[in-house]
Amino acid sequence: MKLRVIGFLALLICIIAIASCQSDEEQEFKRYYTGGAAIYKAKCQNCHGANGEGLSSLIPPLTDTAYLNKNRAQLACFVKYGIKETIITVKGKAYEGAMPANVDMPAIEIAKVITYVGNSFGNKMGLIPVNEIDADLAKCK
Repeated sequence: MKLRVIGFLALLICIIAIASCQSDEEQEFKRYYTGGAAIYKAKCQNCHGANGEGLSSLIPPLTDTAYLNKNRAQLACFVKYGIKETIITVKGKAYEGAMPANVDMPAIEIAKVITYVGNSFGNKMGLIPVNEIDADLAKCK
């Protein structure tokens, strides 16, 4: 009886260990995504909505994967320095207004929030690492 219990526990520990193993990349993605969710909730959700739906014709949705992918290199600039243009076209619709700047937001937070948005609301952009954000911010106009 004791041998069966010990064997069962050993098998259970092996199954749990195998199931909980994740690659470094998966762990990094989860750290960025989870941190990004908290940042989004604190700094972005009020305007862009809990589900990234935006606000009528005033604030664009964050659900347009094509727009996000097309403008991937500019997303960090949008977050850090805001958007001063009066029209942004998302899914063929024009949005007037400006997005406020977040000049005090460090690159790691920008990477996390873009990773979150880029993998939420129907988007699938993968990990947006901080070194990519640093490079993109260096190119902001």
